[in-house]
Order: sequence, then C-alpha cells, then structure tokens
Amino acid sequence: MAGQRVEVDGGIMEGGGQILRVSTALSCLLGLPLRVQKIRAGRSTPGLRPQHLSGLEMIRDLCDGQLEGAEIGSTEIIFTPEKIKGGIHTADTKTAGSVCLLMQVSMPCVLFAASPSELRLKGGTNAEMAPQIDYTAMVFKPIVEKFGFQFNCDIKMSIIAETSTGCLFAGSSLGKRGVNADKVGIEAAEMLLANLRHGGAVDEYLQDQLIIFMALACGVSRIKTGPVTLHTQTAIHFAEQLAKAKFSVKKSEDEEDAAKDAYIIECQGIGMTNPYL
Repeated sequence: MAGQRVEVDGGIMEGGGQILRVSTALSCLLGLPLRVQKIRAGRSTPGLRPQHLSGLEMIRDLCDGQLEGAEIGSTEIIFTPEKIKGGIHTADTKTAGSVCLLMQVSMPCVLFAASPSELRLKGGTNAEMAPQIDYTAMVFKPIVEKFGFQFNCDIKMSIIAETSTGCLFAGSSLGKRGVNADKVGIEAAEMLLANLRHGGAVDEYLQDQLIIFMALACGVSRIKTGPVTLHTQTAIHFAEQLAKAKFSVKKSEDEEDAAKDAYIIECQGIGMTNPYL
C-alpha cells in the first residue's frame, strides 16, 4: 500500500497507549504508513510495555506489514501496512497485560480482512487501567454489534444495569490486598450510578471504544453520554486526523436533560467497506 507517512505525537492529550492503538488500527485499515513518536509520554513509565508490543506485532502480522523500532521501552515506532489478510494470529503479553486492550487494536482490522480471522489473545482478563473482560462481553459487545458484526465471549457471571430503552451500563472495581471486599463493591456501584444519572445511552468507558467504529461506519452515528472524557477526545482527534471522519460534540438540548450533564457525540463516518465481501 502506498501513501504519505502520517506523523503522530503520542504524548499529546491523553498521552497513553490509546493513541498507539487507535492510530495503528487506522493505519492498518487505511493503508497509511505511520510514525508514532513520544509513545506513552504521559505515563510514569513511558514507551512500549509488553501488551503494546504484542498488539503491534499482531497487527503487523495480520497485514504482512513492516514494524521498525518496536521493543519494550521504545518511544518511537514506524509502521508500514500492507493488505489485511486474516488467518490465525496470536498475541501473548507474557504478563497480566490486558487482552481487552489487545482486542481494541485488532478487532477493527479483522473486520476488513481478505479472509476469516481467528485471534488468540493471551494475558490478563481483569487489569487496572483497562476494560474488564466482563465489561467487554456484557456492555461493549452488544453495543458494538450494532455496527454490523458479531463476536463471542462467554462470561459465567457478572452484574450490569440495563435501562428500559436497552442501554447497558456497568461499574467495576478491582480487589487488592488489604482492601475490604465491601469497599470494592461500593466503588463499582457508585461508578454505575454516576453514569446512570447523566441520562445517556453509553457510559464513560464505552465512549472512546466506539469512536473508531463511528469513524468507519457509513452515514451519521450518534451517541448520548455524560461528560466527554479525555480518552474520548483523544480518540476523536486521531480518528479525524487519520480517517478524515467528521465529529461534533455538543450539549444535549433535550428538555429532560436540562438538569443533567449530557452530551451528544455525532460522527459523519467515511463508509469504509470490506472489498472482499
């Protein structure tokens, strides 16, 4: 694939691994050679961690691309994508690094592969600073499937809230040594209730995960949510820079939202289709 290389500053806005995931996925999808500098500059330990490196390597293999400078601790990589071929691919963090974050970078890409794909993701299912596997299966999955695809993930037990209009919300908190189990439950419940009070259709953790799918979709997508997070603002910034999708964020004008901090995120997607289907 030919194209002018896109330069991405990985230290702006959210300044974490999300910039790498969004920009690499869009690079793979759109055939845009990419350089990402200042990777995770906003984190206490900058540079690539095992989960970021394994995700990059899986995307490279998925499209027979070239990846330069990628090793643990790297703060700059160059990625040159080719055709997304599909097939069986494994990403192993060899740590408790989040498999849900591996899914974030890979899932948009396999939707446009030339053949069926199977991803074997090895790592942690419930990690700090990452979506929990329960959330991915019970909240992210049914909402993202509205964009026209399906995936399977079997979770034996979890707790979510579903509104009368079919919106799904969840709260999470991880247990730690020395932390009372009651406190963990209270933190998760308070998070859930805070999102419900905004009167939106998605919670603060689903916002940014939907941005790339809104950018790729055909036509106008809209989501109603509470205050727009920095993660979401970052995802929008790079979706506009790389995919040229058009986003707008505005306060909800519904009368019932007058006393609530509710917003509408709208996107005119680029209408990307898989030429192999």
